[in-house]
Amino acid sequence: MKKNKISKNWVNKQRRDTYVRQSKVDGYRARSAYKLKEIDEKFRIFKGGMSVVDIGAAPGSWSQYVAKVVKSGKIISVDLKEMENIENTLQIKGDFTSIDTQNQIKDYLKKKPDVVMSDMAVNTTGIKNIDSIQTGELCKEAMVFSKDVISEKGFFISKIFMGSTFNEIVALGKKIFKEVKVFKPKSSRKDSKESFIICKNLR
Repeated sequence: MKKNKISKNWVNKQRRDTYVRQSKVDGYRARSAYKLKEIDEKFRIFKGGMSVVDIGAAPGSWSQYVAKVVKSGKIISVDLKEMENIENTLQIKGDFTSIDTQNQIKDYLKKKPDVVMSDMAVNTTGIKNIDSIQTGELCKEAMVFSKDVISEKGFFISKIFMGSTFNEIVALGKKIFKEVKVFKPKSSRKDSKESFIICKNLR
């Protein structure tokens, strides 16, 4: 019974959500595209011709947004799930945390990417602290990977949850990058604990 109530609430929330409605108009697969758009407008990240790695890409709205902006650039989208094709993107189906998938990404990169971005989150348990810790681990893993591959003036963008790993992630960011900012877009739901970490310029 409780599960039905939760899913009913979710459906009602979706119906009332202006970003969900807008995403249908703009042809995005999910409302999360607007979070990345806001991040881009604030931090001026994406430009034509850039090379971008999108980790945890499904259903693909971040890759869709970037494909519109970088045009002749190169986008590698990675996810455990199959995704519908997106023009100008190369898709890798696999678990990002496995060395094989990370090596596959590196093999596809002809040059160091300008941006590594991750909207990865674990399937939530509903226990906020556990979700925050597990998603935090994914963020750290993506950040360490970006240190290996990214161009010197590159950007790393990732979802993070406020919680026990938050300070640890920010500290790791400062160790790897010269500039670290945390930002919560307007399109991120008020009741959501998510924010985004934006890191720039490798140390």
